[in-house]
Amino acid sequence: MTEPRPTLDTVATASNEPELAQPWAELGLKPDEYANVREILGRRPTSSELAMYSVMWSEHCSYKSSKVHLRQFGEGVTEEMRRSLMVGMGENAGVVDIGDGYAVTFKVESHNHPSYVEPYQGAATGVGGIVRDILAMGARPIAVMDPLRFGPLEAPDTRRVLPGIVAGVGGYGNCLGLPNIGGEAVFDASYLGNPLVNALCVGVMRHEQLHLARASGVGNQVILYGAKTGGDGIGGVSVLASETFDATGPAKRPSVQVGDPFMEKLLIEATLEIFAESLVVGIQDLGGAGLSCATSELASAGDGGMHVWLDRVPLRDSTLSPEEILMSESQERMMAVVEPGNVERFLKICAKWDVDAVVVGEVNDSGRLTVGWHGETVVDVPPRTVAHEGPVYKRPYARPDWQDALQDDAAEQLPRPVGGEALRDTMLRLAASPNLCDRSWITDQYDRYVRGNTVLAQPEDAGMIRVDEGSHLGVAVSTDANGRYTKLDPYRGAQLALAESYRNVATSGARPLAVSDCLNFGSPEDPAVMWQLAEATRGLADGCRELGVPVTGGNVSLYNQTGDLAILPTPVVAVLGVIDDVRRRTPSGFVAEGQLIYLLGVTAEELSGSEWAHVAHGHLGGLPPRVDLATERQLADILVNGSRDGLVDAAHDLSDGGLSQALVECCLRGDVGARVWLPDELDPFVALFAESAGRALVAVPRGEEVRFTEMCTERGFAHVGVGVTEGVGPDAQLDVQGQFSLTLGELRAAWSATLPATFAG
Repeated sequence: MTEPRPTLDTVATASNEPELAQPWAELGLKPDEYANVREILGRRPTSSELAMYSVMWSEHCSYKSSKVHLRQFGEGVTEEMRRSLMVGMGENAGVVDIGDGYAVTFKVESHNHPSYVEPYQGAATGVGGIVRDILAMGARPIAVMDPLRFGPLEAPDTRRVLPGIVAGVGGYGNCLGLPNIGGEAVFDASYLGNPLVNALCVGVMRHEQLHLARASGVGNQVILYGAKTGGDGIGGVSVLASETFDATGPAKRPSVQVGDPFMEKLLIEATLEIFAESLVVGIQDLGGAGLSCATSELASAGDGGMHVWLDRVPLRDSTLSPEEILMSESQERMMAVVEPGNVERFLKICAKWDVDAVVVGEVNDSGRLTVGWHGETVVDVPPRTVAHEGPVYKRPYARPDWQDALQDDAAEQLPRPVGGEALRDTMLRLAASPNLCDRSWITDQYDRYVRGNTVLAQPEDAGMIRVDEGSHLGVAVSTDANGRYTKLDPYRGAQLALAESYRNVATSGARPLAVSDCLNFGSPEDPAVMWQLAEATRGLADGCRELGVPVTGGNVSLYNQTGDLAILPTPVVAVLGVIDDVRRRTPSGFVAEGQLIYLLGVTAEELSGSEWAHVAHGHLGGLPPRVDLATERQLADILVNGSRDGLVDAAHDLSDGGLSQALVECCLRGDVGARVWLPDELDPFVALFAESAGRALVAVPRGEEVRFTEMCTERGFAHVGVGVTEGVGPDAQLDVQGQFSLTLGELRAAWSATLPATFAG
């Protein structure tokens, strides 16, 4: 016998029973937030209204703790930054003009906590959600990337979550037919129990195909299409991402969304055909907060009024209550605003692709969002108060007491290897370490070349996709973050992430153009964490202005901690660049013998926060490398012009692991050896393992060294010849003259064994 449904809580009931007890605290609202909802409505909310406000005012959806800091991204924007920007922050994704009538949209978001609860589906639906964000802008998704963070490689829980997360990212993206062209996999104890799963998608469109999320035009119809709504993901990421994981605290573990990539593929193709026939006025994907988000955001950004017939929503579970339908984050759903004369054609296209589509609402001029359930009104709210006028907190923040002691504990004081044999062992040990080893065990699970337009993919410094097969116009994207640097100095750490991502794009030959970010931090209720967030945001905003690249959008993910242990502050920065002709791209590995190797930039004794300090000593302390963004711009200019003019055949940035790791990866990429001499003025250890920023290693073809060095000299940019490529195959050597030599076979054995040894079988 089924349980009787509870009495429907209507607007009339809410007015007649003002003091009815409501579970606002269990839904994540604070006492003052619940009081604010009552003040806005002039009565208590219905249970459906309470559901909407709770998910839309959650940290994940409202950015209530970070809004005051994110405003910096829109302040002081220069004309240079506006030049290519078509859509900035506030929409589903940013859009930039890349020339020839093409626009590219890209964004990175998080699906961290759901991926810990259910690794496969959490990661898979993270990919699905970011793909729909890109689709909603009017673009065809063309590539994805996945910056990931895990606990220690040897930890049992890492062995639980990593295979599922990787399989989820690969399984969903592969089924969609989207190449995975880049990302990261980083291991640190702070991520144990709180992995980070950030997902990025890139899409391409013609300028005239741009669509925005707004419900305009009185009488226009609101159509929900895609998968049916189910009980999976009720509350989902909107609640999961808004509370610290703590085994002793409230058990707020709503069910994680379940993805169906084949339905998403049909949804993509149906939507693109609908766009091609100009059938929509506004469109929104259903991600975090589901129908609560889509209806309120569309109404808020449009003419301000909409009525929804909630009982028309196609359901997988007929027992769902109105509150559950509004909170469900079931995947593969979109909402479109369509003129009445286009509804029939819209529905016909959906039917062609076997996509369910139902008219569930209508735009009006009431200024209210109303939701009906079998003739009764269960929601009557001003839509902006739900979608855009939620709480804004100026949370207290303060530089933590331990920061000075942390910065005083410099890695430069640690014992270091001396002599060729010790340096040789250190190179091998770092190459085999979890954060520097071969990622093929992960990336081989991803289809990197589907669709045939992938030009560069992992393990290259940046992924690159051809946009136009006629002109060979393309874009490159890189994601980077270094939580250790950011822990040592949040302002500088965020700028180092920006600089490395910017540099990686330039090494591919593409001109950096725009930024998206995913700011992953601990609890905003901790003043030390809020200080980290405030400083990192300030550093990123200042850095983008200096480099002339706008932040087009992104995501903030807070409450990333288990109990009192916060993750390393991890601002993931994605940089997108444009290249006129992908045939002139620069790979990161050496491609032939007899080429001259140059080190660009200045090396200093900067070891704090380095991979060497982490691997050799388990140490974190001191100050991270200095940042000189003017130098980064100069370096990018040299790399882009060198690629365009045929002066550079390979380029690799220097970052984690320093020159040592760059040499390892350059040699192993194409099995090309190298004879290297270290600069006389540098201690050999510092030359190999320091992580100074603003540096790159390049291979210059024979006969072009004069033109290349003249280009560097004219710009006053530091450059020095450090070697020559020689020998091909596993018996070729990386010979650091006067210190040690290694065969490429020895290097590859160390570099490639780590992940398979952990996860084999």
